[in-house]
Amino acid sequence: MSLSPIAAFARAHDPDRFLAALFAPPEQREAIFTLIAFNHELARAREAASHPMAALIRLQWWRDVLDEAQAGKQARRHEVAAPLHAALTAGSLDPAALGAMIDAREAETEEAGIPTEADFVAWLRGTAGGFAYAAGLALGSSAEEAEKLRALGAAYGLAGVLRSVTAHAAQGRCLLPIDRLAAVGLSAEGVISAPTAPALSALCAEMAAEGLEALRTAPRDVPKALMAAALPVVLAARDLRRVAEGKLVPMPRGVGDRMAVIWAGVWGRV
Repeated sequence: MSLSPIAAFARAHDPDRFLAALFAPPEQREAIFTLIAFNHELARAREAASHPMAALIRLQWWRDVLDEAQAGKQARRHEVAAPLHAALTAGSLDPAALGAMIDAREAETEEAGIPTEADFVAWLRGTAGGFAYAAGLALGSSAEEAEKLRALGAAYGLAGVLRSVTAHAAQGRCLLPIDRLAAVGLSAEGVISAPTAPALSALCAEMAAEGLEALRTAPRDVPKALMAAALPVVLAARDLRRVAEGKLVPMPRGVGDRMAVIWAGVWGRV
Protein backbone atom coordinates (compact mmCIF):
# COMPACT_ATOMS: atom_id res chain seq x y z
CA MET A 1 0.00 0.00 0.00
CA SER A 2 1.50 3.32 -1.08
CA LEU A 3 1.02 6.05 1.51
CA SER A 4 1.29 9.81 1.31
CA PRO A 5 3.83 11.38 3.70
CA ILE A 6 1.09 12.52 6.11
CA ALA A 7 -0.53 9.06 6.05
CA ALA A 8 2.84 7.46 6.82
CA PHE A 9 3.28 9.93 9.68
CA ALA A 10 -0.15 9.02 11.07
CA ARG A 11 0.57 5.28 10.84
CA ALA A 12 3.94 5.66 12.58
CA HIS A 13 2.70 7.82 15.46
CA ASP A 14 -0.91 6.73 16.01
CA PRO A 15 -1.51 3.26 14.53
CA ASP A 16 -4.86 2.85 16.33
CA ARG A 17 -6.46 5.88 14.72
CA PHE A 18 -4.67 5.21 11.43
CA LEU A 19 -6.35 1.79 11.21
CA ALA A 20 -9.72 3.38 11.94
CA ALA A 21 -9.08 6.05 9.29
CA LEU A 22 -8.79 3.40 6.59
CA PHE A 23 -12.57 3.04 6.85
CA ALA A 24 -13.10 6.65 5.81
CA PRO A 25 -14.22 7.29 2.23
CA PRO A 26 -11.14 7.66 -0.01
CA GLU A 27 -11.83 11.32 -0.74
CA GLN A 28 -11.84 12.16 3.01
CA ARG A 29 -9.06 9.87 4.15
CA GLU A 30 -6.17 12.33 3.76
CA ALA A 31 -7.99 14.88 5.90
CA ILE A 32 -8.36 12.30 8.68
CA PHE A 33 -4.68 11.36 8.40
CA THR A 34 -3.83 15.04 8.71
CA LEU A 35 -6.08 15.37 11.76
CA ILE A 36 -4.33 12.37 13.34
CA ALA A 37 -0.94 13.98 12.76
CA PHE A 38 -2.15 17.32 14.16
CA ASN A 39 -3.52 15.59 17.27
CA HIS A 40 -0.19 13.80 17.76
CA GLU A 41 1.67 17.12 17.64
CA LEU A 42 -0.65 18.57 20.27
CA ALA A 43 -0.31 15.50 22.47
CA ARG A 44 3.46 15.75 22.49
CA ALA A 45 3.54 19.50 23.21
CA ARG A 46 3.98 18.98 26.97
CA GLU A 47 5.90 15.74 26.61
CA ALA A 48 8.55 17.35 24.41
CA ALA A 49 8.75 20.60 26.38
CA SER A 50 11.26 21.20 29.14
CA HIS A 51 8.75 23.24 31.19
CA PRO A 52 5.08 24.28 31.05
CA MET A 53 5.73 27.66 29.42
CA ALA A 54 7.53 25.94 26.54
CA ALA A 55 4.49 23.70 26.08
CA LEU A 56 2.20 26.73 25.93
CA ILE A 57 4.47 28.25 23.29
CA ARG A 58 4.22 25.05 21.24
CA LEU A 59 0.42 25.15 21.47
CA GLN A 60 0.41 28.81 20.43
CA TRP A 61 2.53 27.87 17.40
CA TRP A 62 -0.29 25.61 16.24
CA ARG A 63 -2.87 28.33 16.86
CA ASP A 64 -0.80 30.54 14.59
CA VAL A 65 -0.82 27.81 11.92
CA LEU A 66 -4.63 27.75 12.02
CA ASP A 67 -4.87 31.54 11.91
CA GLU A 68 -2.46 31.79 8.98
CA ALA A 69 -4.41 29.24 6.96
CA GLN A 70 -7.64 31.13 7.57
CA ALA A 71 -5.97 34.40 6.61
CA GLY A 72 -4.73 32.92 3.33
CA LYS A 73 -1.08 33.22 4.29
CA GLN A 74 1.63 30.89 3.02
CA ALA A 75 1.96 27.47 4.66
CA ARG A 76 4.84 26.87 7.05
CA ARG A 77 7.54 24.41 6.06
CA HIS A 78 6.71 21.61 8.46
CA GLU A 79 5.76 18.00 7.83
CA VAL A 80 2.40 18.42 9.59
CA ALA A 81 1.73 22.16 9.35
CA ALA A 82 1.94 22.16 5.54
CA PRO A 83 -0.71 19.46 4.91
CA LEU A 84 -2.79 20.92 7.73
CA HIS A 85 -2.72 24.30 5.98
CA ALA A 86 -3.81 22.60 2.75
CA ALA A 87 -6.68 20.76 4.46
CA LEU A 88 -7.90 23.93 6.15
CA THR A 89 -7.66 25.92 2.91
CA ALA A 90 -9.65 23.23 1.11
CA GLY A 91 -12.31 23.27 3.83
CA SER A 92 -11.64 19.61 4.72
CA LEU A 93 -11.11 20.34 8.42
CA ASP A 94 -13.00 22.67 10.72
CA PRO A 95 -10.70 25.35 12.21
CA ALA A 96 -12.93 25.99 15.24
CA ALA A 97 -12.90 22.30 16.16
CA LEU A 98 -9.12 22.22 15.83
CA GLY A 99 -8.75 25.37 17.90
CA ALA A 100 -10.82 23.77 20.66
CA MET A 101 -8.48 20.76 20.61
CA ILE A 102 -5.55 23.11 21.20
CA ASP A 103 -7.34 24.86 24.07
CA ALA A 104 -8.10 21.52 25.75
CA ARG A 105 -4.41 20.61 25.79
CA GLU A 106 -3.61 23.54 28.07
CA ALA A 107 -4.77 21.43 31.03
CA GLU A 108 -1.65 19.31 30.55
CA THR A 109 0.62 22.32 31.08
CA GLU A 110 -0.52 22.89 34.68
CA GLU A 111 2.31 22.01 37.03
CA ALA A 112 -0.13 20.97 39.75
CA GLY A 113 -1.75 18.43 37.44
CA ILE A 114 -5.45 18.01 36.67
CA PRO A 115 -7.20 19.01 39.93
CA THR A 116 -10.57 17.28 39.90
CA GLU A 117 -12.41 14.45 38.23
CA ALA A 118 -14.70 17.01 36.58
CA ASP A 119 -11.63 18.72 35.10
CA PHE A 120 -10.33 15.32 34.00
CA VAL A 121 -13.58 14.47 32.20
CA ALA A 122 -13.61 17.88 30.52
CA TRP A 123 -10.02 17.33 29.39
CA LEU A 124 -10.86 13.90 27.95
CA ARG A 125 -13.90 15.28 26.13
CA GLY A 126 -11.85 18.14 24.73
CA THR A 127 -8.79 16.15 23.64
CA ALA A 128 -9.62 12.60 22.53
CA GLY A 129 -13.29 13.56 22.43
CA GLY A 130 -12.40 16.66 20.46
CA PHE A 131 -10.54 14.54 17.95
CA ALA A 132 -13.61 12.35 17.42
CA TYR A 133 -15.78 15.46 17.03
CA ALA A 134 -13.42 17.03 14.48
CA ALA A 135 -13.14 13.74 12.61
CA GLY A 136 -16.94 13.50 12.44
CA LEU A 137 -17.13 16.96 10.89
CA ALA A 138 -14.41 16.04 8.41
CA LEU A 139 -16.48 13.01 7.42
CA GLY A 140 -19.45 15.21 6.61
CA SER A 141 -21.55 15.01 9.76
CA SER A 142 -23.53 17.86 11.24
CA ALA A 143 -22.29 19.40 14.48
CA GLU A 144 -25.09 17.58 16.32
CA GLU A 145 -24.09 14.20 14.88
CA ALA A 146 -20.41 14.85 15.55
CA GLU A 147 -21.15 15.76 19.16
CA LYS A 148 -22.45 12.23 19.73
CA LEU A 149 -18.97 10.95 18.88
CA ARG A 150 -17.34 12.93 21.67
CA ALA A 151 -18.17 10.44 24.43
CA LEU A 152 -16.77 7.58 22.35
CA GLY A 153 -13.56 9.52 21.77
CA ALA A 154 -13.31 10.40 25.46
CA ALA A 155 -13.53 6.70 26.33
CA TYR A 156 -10.54 6.05 24.08
CA GLY A 157 -8.72 8.89 25.83
CA LEU A 158 -9.49 7.41 29.26
CA ALA A 159 -8.20 4.01 28.17
CA GLY A 160 -5.05 5.67 26.87
CA VAL A 161 -4.37 7.41 30.18
CA LEU A 162 -4.96 4.29 32.24
CA ARG A 163 -2.78 2.05 30.08
CA SER A 164 -0.02 4.68 29.99
CA VAL A 165 0.41 5.47 33.70
CA THR A 166 3.85 3.86 33.82
CA ALA A 167 4.96 5.48 30.56
CA HIS A 168 3.79 8.90 31.76
CA ALA A 169 5.57 8.38 35.10
CA ALA A 170 8.81 7.72 33.21
CA GLN A 171 8.33 11.16 31.62
CA GLY A 172 7.75 12.73 35.03
CA ARG A 173 4.03 13.18 34.36
CA CYS A 174 0.75 12.10 35.92
CA LEU A 175 -2.55 12.81 34.16
CA LEU A 176 -4.89 11.22 36.70
CA PRO A 177 -7.16 13.63 38.63
CA ILE A 178 -5.64 14.79 41.89
CA ASP A 179 -8.86 14.38 43.89
CA ARG A 180 -9.24 10.72 42.87
CA LEU A 181 -5.63 10.09 43.83
CA ALA A 182 -6.03 11.84 47.18
CA ALA A 183 -9.14 9.76 47.96
CA VAL A 184 -6.95 6.63 48.06
CA GLY A 185 -3.99 8.26 49.76
CA LEU A 186 -1.96 8.95 46.62
CA SER A 187 -0.44 12.02 45.01
CA ALA A 188 0.85 12.84 41.54
CA GLU A 189 4.40 12.74 42.89
CA GLY A 190 3.75 9.33 44.40
CA VAL A 191 2.41 7.99 41.11
CA ILE A 192 5.50 9.22 39.30
CA SER A 193 7.83 7.58 41.81
CA ALA A 194 5.85 4.33 42.19
CA PRO A 195 3.58 3.76 39.16
CA THR A 196 3.01 0.09 40.01
CA ALA A 197 1.81 0.61 43.59
CA PRO A 198 -1.13 -1.67 44.49
CA ALA A 199 -3.35 1.27 45.51
CA LEU A 200 -2.75 2.91 42.13
CA SER A 201 -3.50 -0.30 40.24
CA ALA A 202 -6.74 -0.62 42.18
CA LEU A 203 -7.70 2.97 41.37
CA CYS A 204 -6.99 2.45 37.67
CA ALA A 205 -9.11 -0.71 37.70
CA GLU A 206 -11.93 1.20 39.38
CA MET A 207 -11.76 4.05 36.85
CA ALA A 208 -11.67 1.56 33.98
CA ALA A 209 -14.81 -0.15 35.29
CA GLU A 210 -16.51 3.25 35.53
CA GLY A 211 -15.46 3.98 31.94
CA LEU A 212 -16.96 0.71 30.77
CA GLU A 213 -20.22 1.51 32.55
CA ALA A 214 -20.33 4.94 30.88
CA LEU A 215 -19.77 3.29 27.51
CA ARG A 216 -22.76 1.00 28.05
CA THR A 217 -25.04 4.03 28.15
CA ALA A 218 -23.30 6.07 25.44
CA PRO A 219 -25.01 6.32 22.01
CA ARG A 220 -23.43 3.68 19.75
CA ASP A 221 -25.71 3.93 16.70
CA VAL A 222 -23.09 5.57 14.50
CA PRO A 223 -23.86 6.04 10.78
CA LYS A 224 -21.50 3.98 8.65
CA ALA A 225 -20.25 7.17 6.97
CA LEU A 226 -18.83 8.25 10.36
CA MET A 227 -17.39 4.89 11.32
CA ALA A 228 -13.75 6.02 10.95
CA ALA A 229 -14.32 8.55 13.74
CA ALA A 230 -15.97 6.02 16.06
CA LEU A 231 -13.88 2.88 15.59
CA PRO A 232 -11.22 3.69 18.25
CA VAL A 233 -13.94 3.01 20.84
CA VAL A 234 -13.63 -0.68 19.94
CA LEU A 235 -10.08 -0.60 21.29
CA ALA A 236 -11.17 1.57 24.22
CA ALA A 237 -13.64 -1.07 25.39
CA ARG A 238 -11.06 -3.84 25.08
CA ASP A 239 -8.40 -1.83 26.92
CA LEU A 240 -10.72 -0.68 29.69
CA ARG A 241 -11.80 -4.27 30.24
CA ARG A 242 -8.16 -5.35 30.55
CA VAL A 243 -7.32 -2.59 33.02
CA ALA A 244 -10.47 -3.31 35.05
CA GLU A 245 -9.32 -6.93 35.30
CA GLY A 246 -5.77 -5.95 36.27
CA LYS A 247 -4.29 -7.11 32.97
CA LEU A 248 -1.67 -5.42 30.81
CA VAL A 249 -2.64 -3.84 27.51
CA PRO A 250 -0.42 -5.32 24.77
CA MET A 251 1.62 -2.79 22.83
CA PRO A 252 2.07 -2.91 19.94
CA ARG A 253 -1.41 -4.20 19.20
CA GLY A 254 -1.94 -7.87 18.63
CA VAL A 255 -3.93 -9.48 15.86
CA GLY A 256 -7.03 -9.75 18.05
CA ASP A 257 -7.26 -6.01 18.62
CA ARG A 258 -6.70 -5.16 14.98
CA MET A 259 -9.24 -7.72 13.80
CA ALA A 260 -11.83 -6.38 16.25
CA VAL A 261 -11.50 -2.94 14.66
CA ILE A 262 -11.61 -4.35 11.14
CA TRP A 263 -14.65 -6.49 11.92
CA ALA A 264 -16.49 -3.52 13.44
CA GLY A 265 -15.57 -1.37 10.46
CA VAL A 266 -16.74 -3.93 7.92
CA TRP A 267 -20.08 -4.46 9.68
CA GLY A 268 -20.51 -0.80 10.59
CA ARG A 269 -21.18 -1.44 14.28
CA VAL A 270 -19.23 -0.27 17.32
